[in-house]
Amino acid sequence: MQKEIERKHNNVYYSIFTIANIHLSIASINGGLAIIEFNQGEEEFLNTLNRYFPTFKLVMDDEKNSDYINQITEYFQGNRTEFTCPIHFIGTDFQVKVWKALMEIPYGETASYKEIAEKIGNPKAMRAVGMANNKNKLPIVVPCHRIIGANGKLVGYGGGLHIKEMLLKLEGINIIGDKVASNE
Repeated sequence: MQKEIERKHNNVYYSIFTIANIHLSIASINGGLAIIEFNQGEEEFLNTLNRYFPTFKLVMDDEKNSDYINQITEYFQGNRTEFTCPIHFIGTDFQVKVWKALMEIPYGETASYKEIAEKIGNPKAMRAVGMANNKNKLPIVVPCHRIIGANGKLVGYGGGLHIKEMLLKLEGINIIGDKVASNE
C-alpha cells in the first residue's frame, strides 16, 4: 500500500510551529495529516519524514497545512474538542483499528488499554493495544493521551508525561499526583 501511494504522490508537506510552549512538527500527504511530532528540531523531523517517505520530496508549506495548524491551535486554545481534518494513517491494520477506537474516546474522558482492547473485540490484546498506542504518529488528533492505566495512573506518552498531563488538564480532567482523579 505504501508503494502505491508513493507512485501517485511525491510531496510531503511539513510545517513547524509552537503553541502553548510546545514545539510541534506536522506533515501531510495525499490530502491527509500523517505525522505530528513533539519537540523535534527541523533536522530531526526531516530525518523522521525521510524514514517514512524515502522517495518523497519534502516541502515546507504552512499554507497546505493551514487547516491542520488551525485545528491544532484551536484545540490548544480550548476552542476545539474534536478534529475534522482528513488523516493519512501510517501503520498496520491492527494499529489503525486501535487508533480509530482511540478517536472515539470523547474529549475530557479517559480509557484504559483494557477498555480499548474490548472495544476492538480483542479483550486479551491489552499489550498489543499499548504497542499500537506507542506507534501512533498523530498524537492529539488520535488522542492517545486519553489512555491511562487501569488504576487511573498516567502511563507512557511519546511526548512525555508532562505533556500528557497538560493535555488532560486542558480537557478538564483533574489529576492528583500521577493519577486521574475519580469523578465518583
